Amino acid sequence: MSTAVGNRRSVISEEVAPWSDIPQLLRGGEAGTLVPVIIPKHRRRVGWMVPCWLGLLAVTSGVVAAVQDVGGTAGEVYDTLATTTYVLGMLFLIAGALWWWRSSIVEIEQGTNGILTRYGAITRTLDPGRHYLWHPWSRVDFVVDTATEIPYSAPVVACPTRENVPLRAIEFFLKFRITDAVLFVRTIGAGNFDLVLSNAVQDAIRQRGRLVRTEQAYDLRGSDVADMQELLNRQLSRYGVRITGANIPDVQLPAQYQQHLATRERVAKEAHAYEQEWGLTRKRRIDSLQMDIERAKKVRDARIVEVKAALNKAREEVAQMLEERETEAQNVRFEIETRGRSGLIAAENEARAQRTLAQAYRDNRAVLQYELARRRLEVGATLAGRAPQPVVLRTDGGASGGDTSALSTLLAAQLLPRLTALPGGEPPAVSGSGADAGAVAEAVAEAWPRN
Repeated sequence: MSTAVGNRRSVISEEVAPWSDIPQLLRGGEAGTLVPVIIPKHRRRVGWMVPCWLGLLAVTSGVVAAVQDVGGTAGEVYDTLATTTYVLGMLFLIAGALWWWRSSIVEIEQGTNGILTRYGAITRTLDPGRHYLWHPWSRVDFVVDTATEIPYSAPVVACPTRENVPLRAIEFFLKFRITDAVLFVRTIGAGNFDLVLSNAVQDAIRQRGRLVRTEQAYDLRGSDVADMQELLNRQLSRYGVRITGANIPDVQLPAQYQQHLATRERVAKEAHAYEQEWGLTRKRRIDSLQMDIERAKKVRDARIVEVKAALNKAREEVAQMLEERETEAQNVRFEIETRGRSGLIAAENEARAQRTLAQAYRDNRAVLQYELARRRLEVGATLAGRAPQPVVLRTDGGASGGDTSALSTLLAAQLLPRLTALPGGEPPAVSGSGADAGAVAEAVAEAWPRN
């Protein structure tokens, strides 16, 4: 597709052309003209029916001549006539069939769709490729380009800005594609679509221009126009057209305002140069300050090194002093431990001696207790031997024939204390007479302890 040159607006139209010129018109068009729809010149005529009817007539004539029952020379003439008409009829029929077959072939260009009509009514669309239209009154009335993104340029002149300053021109460029060929042809057509698209683009650009300040008009170049594209798609979707891309390639300001902008640009350049000069001066000052800072850092680093060296020396002295103190404390500790061990050993020896002595005391105590017990036994035995013994006076004279009278009992009671006072020896003599004296003496003899 060709586009407009410079600020010329693109023109969308439809052309009537033979089938052989359709590819060239769809791809090239004329200067500044876009041709998305072509009305082909049809080669389909009913002329193929003439040889068909002639063939039928010839065949019918041959049949009529063949059914004539005539003999002789006339019969031969009729047979020859029938054969000739049969041959001519078949030739006419074959020619008519070939003519019909050739006229029914339709080839749709790649990237386009053909709109098939019958008796003037749209029936369906034909995809790219070869098709056969056997119906005599079926034909392709339109060939619509549905694959190519068609570029369209629409410059808008005297477009006012927010301050109502008319811009010299704003060039708007877009690409559209026909998505529904039947809807496009039936609803609007190429010529009317050019007018509708131009007005829609003009309105969208003027709305955008009203939102921009004059000094920012150049910002429209290459700006985002997605909202405008969406607006145009909403308006053109009813015609089976979709905008695939849009941008603003150029904006032209009024001459007076361009001079004003040139002055502003000159002032801006001078300000920029002054800023650059001031920036260099500031950079030199900053570099000088950086050098002073670096020197101060070096001095500080040197002092830090000296302080660290003095600190390390002090740490070494402190470490040495601590080591000496630790050595002295170690010696004192060793001395204390030695004394403690000596005292502990002495105490242990003393305790051991005390335990030995205590053991000896315990052993001596047992011996002494044994001796004491033995001596107690001896004393007890001695005391037992010297203890007074009971004296039993038997006065029962039944068996032995002794005296059981009261006199003998009285005499015995008088003699017993004196008998117990005697240390030992012979029993005392009992004085008496008669049977009483004998009885007493006998009782004394029995009661006296025998050694």
